[in-house]
Formats: sequence, structure tokens, C-alpha cells
Amino acid sequence: MTEAVDWSMASRVAQRVAGSDPLAHSYRAGTLASDIAEFTPLAQELVEAETGWPSASGAARARVVDRAGWVEANIGSFQRLLAPLLDRVGEKMVGPSAYIAPKVAAAEMGVILGWMSRRVLGQYDLLVTEPGADPLTDGLSLTNSGEVVGDPEDQDLVYLVGPNLLALERKFGFSPREFRLWVCVHELTHRAQFTGVPWLRPYFLAQVRELLSAAEPDPTRLFTALGRLAEAIRTGVNPLDEGGLSALFAGPEQRAAMDRLAGLMSLLEGHGDIVMNRAAGDRIPSSERFHEVLSARRSAGGPASLIQKLMGLEAKMRQYEEGERFIEAVEAKHGKAGLDRAFESPDTVPTLSDIRDVDAWMARVGLGKAKASARR
Repeated sequence: MTEAVDWSMASRVAQRVAGSDPLAHSYRAGTLASDIAEFTPLAQELVEAETGWPSASGAARARVVDRAGWVEANIGSFQRLLAPLLDRVGEKMVGPSAYIAPKVAAAEMGVILGWMSRRVLGQYDLLVTEPGADPLTDGLSLTNSGEVVGDPEDQDLVYLVGPNLLALERKFGFSPREFRLWVCVHELTHRAQFTGVPWLRPYFLAQVRELLSAAEPDPTRLFTALGRLAEAIRTGVNPLDEGGLSALFAGPEQRAAMDRLAGLMSLLEGHGDIVMNRAAGDRIPSSERFHEVLSARRSAGGPASLIQKLMGLEAKMRQYEEGERFIEAVEAKHGKAGLDRAFESPDTVPTLSDIRDVDAWMARVGLGKAKASARR
């Protein structure tokens, strides 16, 4: 079977597009790794105290990487994530296209990943798998006893992209230690979601699998979608406005899966922002300014955010703002206990329609009228 994407070439192109930043070798970089090592356990403690979700994976680990390191980590994740679709695309590639098309796709995928590597600040890699296992079925992340499977050095990691952090600190005059703790709290909030809520990771990956498995395995459509994204980047247009790979998804079943996935990601991103602000408390006096500066850029998005960017879901929704409004409305009526219902099981997760109609969601999950004592 032909590989639909020449991943080795994709990596080379991505690293050229990513480039390097002279700040990576400046005096400012000297304290970055030690600060992140100091702040990671503190951020985990703050987040778990706020959410009440102890991680089933134990102590968090963070790794400071350059853009090339982020690219390599995500090449592996994308290979696993897109396998259900790309394997079927490869089966349909014959003749000269079987040689040319994987290189064209690699160039376009490399441009996309290289562009992302220049913007992302941190990322929790939720695709924890056992070597050789299907990442979306039998190799999700944990054994029955709660232990992480696979190579422990390369799994359950929070990545911080050093050059991008340093560049923002310089550009906006951020206090380095405050900003680094703020980013750690943000990423550890996403890790708490996926390692502290037992059903969440397999549910999320199941929705992704359903969407990718149902996509049309037409090489022309796939490469056209990738080409549209890459061309948007080359011409200075935000590729998220170009629809991602969503052109591959059609029909009511796919739209339903997209609605479920979009609703879940809206909940996670909105919840992540709110928890981050509360967990940081008085420890990060500049947190409001950080939030304002980063709100438009949205570079500190979590793993779900990265995947939805590729799929073009973010262009269709203001998921951070809508998720925050949903959470605030639920808590205003039912307090934190009401919000906990959204994380109770897959059946209570709000869809995108629920996010936009909070009363309908509350009725669906059986939340009654608010009581005065339920308010926070």
C-alpha cells in the first residue's frame, strides 16, 4: 500500500517553514527550562485543587522544545491520528500519482505544521499509545490500574515551545516568571481534563475516529483540501478561515459527529480558560493582561484545539467565548455542581447546539430550577 504522505519530507519542509529564533540562544532562554520544571508541579497542584480532578497519570512532566522538536512530536501524533483516513487514501493511489502525490501532500502538510509551530506556545499530547496499537481503539493511554502504557519518556507530555514563549515575553514586555507559570497552568488544565476525567480521552478520540473513518478517501479531495490550507498560509491568510479539511466531511452522520466534537471542544476550551484564571488566583497579577493579549492569537490552545484547527472546526465557531458563556450560565443557576454534570458521562456532554442553548442542555440533563443556595 502506498503511503499517502511522505512524512519524512513533511518533517523537513515543516522545519524549514518553522525557522529559528535568535532568542532561543539568548540569555533569556537560560532560565526557561528551570522555570518550567519548577512551575509544572505547582501548576498541577493549583489546577487539581480548583477542579477536584486528580490525574490518573500521576505527576505531570513538561518538556521545553524548539520549533523543530514540536514539529517532530506532532508528525508522530498526526501519523497516528490521520491513519484511518490516510490508509484508505493510499489504497486508492495507483500509477504515477502513487509516487508524486505523497510528496505533494508532504510539502503541503509541512507548510501547515511549520506555520503552527511558529504560533503554538504549549500543548498537551493526549495521543498516548502503546507502540504498534491502534491509538483510537485499544491503545488509548492507561491500563486498568491507571498506569501509562508505552515508552514513559515520550508519553503524557506537556510541550512548551521555548522560542515562541521568549518572543512573546520580549514583544509585550511580559514578566517571564509570571507568564511561564500562566502558560503552565493553562496546559496543566488541559491535562487535568484528559487524565482526571476517566471517560473523556476515549470519548474524544472515538469522535475523531468516527469523523475520519467516514471521510471520503478520495486522494484528489484530500490533496485539494491540504493545498487550500497551505496556499492560505503562503499568501498570508489565516488557514482557519479556509475550512481546514472539513470539505472531506459530508452527510448527516458526519455533521452529527462534528457537532458532538465541536461541542466538546467548546466546553473544554471555555472550561480551560475559566479554570486557568481561577487556579492562578493572586499568584499571577498579570493574568488578565496575558489573557487579553492571547485571546485573539489563541496560540496556547490545547490538544483538542490543535486537532480542530486541522479539521477546520475552529473557523466555524467562537468556541472559547461560547464555551465560557455556557459555563458561566450553568454556574449562575446551579453552581459548580451543575457544571460537573457536563463532565459526568458522554451522555451529558453538551453538543454545539447545547452550547448555544444552555436552557435546552439543562433540561436534557435534568437540571431543575436554580436554588439560592446553589449559587457560587
